[in-house]
Amino acid sequence: MKQILHWAAAIVMTALAYLSRALGGWDGALAVMFLLMGLDVISGLTVSFCQKSDKTRSGSFRSSQLFLGLSRKLLMVLLVILGTALDKLLGTSVCRLSVIGFYAANEAFSVVENAALLGVPFPKGILQSLERYQQLQNEQENGTDKP
Repeated sequence: MKQILHWAAAIVMTALAYLSRALGGWDGALAVMFLLMGLDVISGLTVSFCQKSDKTRSGSFRSSQLFLGLSRKLLMVLLVILGTALDKLLGTSVCRLSVIGFYAANEAFSVVENAALLGVPFPKGILQSLERYQQLQNEQENGTDKP
């Protein structure tokens, strides 16, 4: 039994080392992105359990919404891997950091939005910026953005 656990641990550690290499190594930017991803999941679950979610009609928890959110986070990780591969191809470090910065900011906005749904007070300037950002994002998704 001990030998099986040893082999299982070795396989898991090998997979994690490969993933770390594919992500370009573990650094501060990647740590912040993963931290914000975790905070977004936790704050989103809190909002849904308090029945204040704007993602469902009832405002409560739906496993399909959780699956959709986790799938998006997996795609973010895959895009960081793509950015890392592009950086290796081009000999730069711009693509990976740009992808990480974009998604970290997006996750931070989501955490703030979830906190606002729970009634946490924020300065009006932050809420107005968030509303403008969300409006811009909706326009881009609907194809109605103006140049």
